[in-house]
Amino acid sequence: MNPTDFITELQSKVSELIKNSPAKDLEKNIQAVTQQMFQKSGLVTREEFDVQQQLLARARLRLDELEARVAALEGPNSYSTPGSPGNAP
Repeated sequence: MNPTDFITELQSKVSELIKNSPAKDLEKNIQAVTQQMFQKSGLVTREEFDVQQQLLARARLRLDELEARVAALEGPNSYSTPGSPGNAP
C-alpha cells in the first residue's frame, strides 16, 4: 500500500468515525449552550438589536414631528421648557 492510499483510507475512516459519533452534534450542542448563556445574561442577537434600533429611530422621528406640531399649535408666545425650539430669546 502506498502512502497516498493509506492517507486517503485513514481520512475516510476518520470521517466515518466522526459521522457515527456524538462529535457531529458537538457544534450544535455548543451553539445551544452559548445561546442559553446569552439569554440568561440578557444579551440579544444582532438581528434583534437592529430591529430595536430601527424602531427607536422611527419613534424619535415621530416624536420630533409631534413636538414641532405642538410648538406650531401653541404659537411663538407660549411657555416651553429650556432647550426646546420655542424657548429662544
